Amino acid sequence: MADMHAHADDHPGERAADDPIKLLAIRDTPLSVDEVFRAVGDDAAGGTTLFVGTVRNHDGGADVDALGYSCHPTAEAELRRVAEKVVANYPVRALAAVHRVGDLHVGDLAVVVAVSCPHRGEAFEACRKLIDDLKHEVPIWKHQKFSDGTEEWVGAC
Repeated sequence: MADMHAHADDHPGERAADDPIKLLAIRDTPLSVDEVFRAVGDDAAGGTTLFVGTVRNHDGGADVDALGYSCHPTAEAELRRVAEKVVANYPVRALAAVHRVGDLHVGDLAVVVAVSCPHRGEAFEACRKLIDDLKHEVPIWKHQKFSDGTEEWVGAC
């Protein structure tokens, strides 16, 4: 009797989907974890990793009172380039990434990214690559106002 699992890697579900980029956006409206999670649902995915970045009440030892994000007009195109690089290097079944711009409050969602892959290890690696490259390469800037009256611009790239 032939081994039914001898060619498991040949199964289409073990490979990247033909069009795995499901949702990419930069928005000035509140983000939804549920929307991003639904976007990466895939029956062939054995692992889904989701990362949520929130606005914290401090940075570098100083209390943050207010925060705003702004972006360059090329930011969505750069986000797509980052996503395409991730799907080219990992067996991604589905990928989604949304980033907020505008004025945010402590606790608000600033970024939500998710990746589904055939296996959990791949999903973790691909999601980490996605958020790290997004933060380093997509031209989104954070403007923080501190409780001591100072302020700071932090560039994503």
